[in-house]
Amino acid sequence: MTAFDTLLSESRFKDLDKTSPTPLYFQLYNLLKTLILDGTLPMGTRMPTEEALATMFDVSRITAKRAMDDLAAERLLDRRRGKGTHVIYRYSPRPVKAPLVGMLQEIETMARNSRARILRCTMQEPPQAIRDELGLEPGERALHLVRVRQRDKLDFGYYISWTSGVDMPADSAIFETTPRLSYFRDNGLEVTHVTQTLSATEASAEAAQALQVKEGRALLSLTRRSFNKQADGERMHDHLHVLYNPEHFRYEMDLEID
Repeated sequence: MTAFDTLLSESRFKDLDKTSPTPLYFQLYNLLKTLILDGTLPMGTRMPTEEALATMFDVSRITAKRAMDDLAAERLLDRRRGKGTHVIYRYSPRPVKAPLVGMLQEIETMARNSRARILRCTMQEPPQAIRDELGLEPGERALHLVRVRQRDKLDFGYYISWTSGVDMPADSAIFETTPRLSYFRDNGLEVTHVTQTLSATEASAEAAQALQVKEGRALLSLTRRSFNKQADGERMHDHLHVLYNPEHFRYEMDLEID
């Protein structure tokens, strides 16, 4: 079964609107382009013939040909006589960009509306991989903080962070209610760039104990890297890894075109 057969069997295609003022070839072109750009039709997919495409969408062969020709002109398809038409666009996920100010405000709001249980707060040398990302020399130390965040008496997140350029607080209890971003600013460390990676993982023994779930339980994993600008460029100063219990935490995004 081809990729197109699978799509048809799942009713993934929408009928073209023959009452619309938008030309049918352009409707078909847009539909196929979307499926190619979002990776639904991956690189190497063999496309139907013009005749088959025309039958699928109940349009003329000329309409199907024009849509395919336009996709080929944009280097999304490769059309060769005797070899057929294939997708030549390679899909790769692109990060979603969001205003940093809004993101930082949301992070601080969540911190202020929950309470942290401090499991560890020390100044120590990070593991090699973290040390390399923070640009630390062997023997240099960073603030290491391990916490469990709780809201409404439910543990929803297991937080592990390493931060360079800040000192050990006089009392680690400050992080029970004070957002780390506030502590950073008080120490002269302003966040100017943040990257986040979301994925899924299984609970390790330590994470399972902290979140009171079974070891191996599926968790939402977030890694956040925070940077600040310096005279010689940008430097990463904070590495945060969070494991969320999906029963008590959801990560939502609501995006609009400006």
